Amino acid sequence: MEYLFGKKIRALREAQGLLQRQVAYHLDIDSPMLSNIERGDRRARREWIPKLAKLLNVSEEELLTFWLADKVFDVVNDEKVAKETIKTVAKTIGLKAV
Repeated sequence: MEYLFGKKIRALREAQGLLQRQVAYHLDIDSPMLSNIERGDRRARREWIPKLAKLLNVSEEELLTFWLADKVFDVVNDEKVAKETIKTVAKTIGLKAV
């Protein structure tokens, strides 16, 4: 699976004409690490979300949604009851039908 957070970061970065090295510099990491994050081979740190949101002109909530979606996927991906688990969590937090 191509991870959602990395895909989103890549799309936002490219839409603004930013190079990987520019974003990596902003996060105080090297370009290969950012490349790995964009490909889904590594996970971004949550504390990077405010910096990325500011740099990429997007809300922290939007980036956090993609970041958390990847974490949820990692936990339930290979579980037979993944769909039911997600429905249960959604119901517990007050969401309507998923």
